[in-house]
Amino acid sequence: MIDIRVYGDGARRDEGCDLDRAQELLASEDAFVWLDVVDPSDPDLASIGEVFGLHPLTLEDLRHRSQRPKVELFEGYAFVVVRPMHLSHEVLVESEVHALVGQRFLATLRFGAVPFDVAQLERRWLRQPDLFGAYPGGAAVYFLLDEVVDAYLSVIEDLEDRADALEDDVTGEVSPGDGPSAQEQIFRLKREVVRLRRVVSPLRQGLDLIQEEPWLVGAELQPYFRDVTEHAIRVAELSDNVREILTSLLELQIAKEANRLNDTVRTLTAWAAILVVPTLIASIYGMNFREMPELAWHFGYGFALVLMAGSSFGLYLMFKRRGWL
Repeated sequence: MIDIRVYGDGARRDEGCDLDRAQELLASEDAFVWLDVVDPSDPDLASIGEVFGLHPLTLEDLRHRSQRPKVELFEGYAFVVVRPMHLSHEVLVESEVHALVGQRFLATLRFGAVPFDVAQLERRWLRQPDLFGAYPGGAAVYFLLDEVVDAYLSVIEDLEDRADALEDDVTGEVSPGDGPSAQEQIFRLKREVVRLRRVVSPLRQGLDLIQEEPWLVGAELQPYFRDVTEHAIRVAELSDNVREILTSLLELQIAKEANRLNDTVRTLTAWAAILVVPTLIASIYGMNFREMPELAWHFGYGFALVLMAGSSFGLYLMFKRRGWL
């Protein structure tokens, strides 16, 4: 279902609107049209393309999912792709939003199991109507990008906290218990950080491209877009920092596992050495050679036992003193 909202004088107009009426309002100077649709069908896309005069390449992109964030400029409008993210039960949930931005309109096409919250976007519009001014389309796309980037900041801060907690676990002696191992947790967290970094990098380029269009972003909006760009840069830098921390933690965890394996092998080696001496003595006396004086000795049996026990105990003390046991 296509939801069309009309705004004017900093407020939302309580009037019904369809695609035909929206096309008429686009020619007026006192109205701003916001079209919003979730998972549009091919007929919906064809109708939207006709109303806004979209380029065939834009219509082709609108039909394809899982696109990387980007900004493409066409005559009279900009095509923006963003991928909002948020954490749900420590799992990074990602959706996709395609936006068409003109001087007097914004069209948002939302895809994904968890659609982007447009109600929050509208509340920001109504709280700051003065930003629309002579560039309502630029203000609308600013609010959209600012919401997305602010969500990225919340995500990376949470991931950073989880990385700090993992650092405490790896550098300390905290046992993972019945949950996933520290190495597995590091891999999972690093994968989430890489996903976030992958969507932030191209968005920075898109923000620079939008600011170069005077018809979309005037001097009044430049400071706001620079603020969003700064936040995007911060997210990218924090992502790189967290990824480096996780890489170091992974190397440290692997080294600790190797050390634990070495300790286990060393302990097993020490016990094997302790057992091999009495085994050697027993095997010599078990050969039953006829010319063995100890076999006829009255104390031979006790001597053999004492010899085996004494040599084993001596080896045990030696390995214990060296820290092998």
